[in-house]
Amino acid sequence: MLRRSYSLIAPLYDLVISRPLLRARTRSLQVLTRDVAGKVLLSGVGTGLDLPLLPALHHYTALDFNAAMLSRARPRGTGLRVDWVLGDSMALPFPARQFDHVVLHLIVAVVPQPVDCLREAARVLKPGGSVIILDKFLRPKQTALLRRALNPLSRRIATRMDVVFEDVLREVPQLIKVSDVPLLAGGWFRGIVLHKK
Repeated sequence: MLRRSYSLIAPLYDLVISRPLLRARTRSLQVLTRDVAGKVLLSGVGTGLDLPLLPALHHYTALDFNAAMLSRARPRGTGLRVDWVLGDSMALPFPARQFDHVVLHLIVAVVPQPVDCLREAARVLKPGGSVIILDKFLRPKQTALLRRALNPLSRRIATRMDVVFEDVLREVPQLIKVSDVPLLAGGWFRGIVLHKK
């Protein structure tokens, strides 16, 4: 159902998401190195709103599970070296230890199994590499009654509202949190950087 939903959402996605999250995206992506070229996986690239904000020196792999989203992303990749892949962030079609960085923007709280998404990012990441996350998460023990009440519907059509990042990270022990900053909506949206041991 989520795949069909995002096919319908694709034409409207940019109107709703682009402007409110531009500053947060820009701040999050500043973590990418600007002096040493590497291989970067954009897992859940969506319509490619991150692409114009990326440094050109890296080689990118842009993956999404929805063909409509990928087709909207392609024009934004002009000027970058990008490989386009239709695939699942929870079961990545890549061998282990392939990437220097993995960008997870607005995907961990979208997929049905956030732990699988983060575990797969860790699997394909080289030791010493980084995972760069921008998403909406509840804090541990945060009540957030309205978000939790809306979650049964929102998780079927667009995104989950009940993900506690600390619970997800606990299941992927090879990743260590090195920064966690509030980026939007009073800290509901967070910029998180993880390193792989």
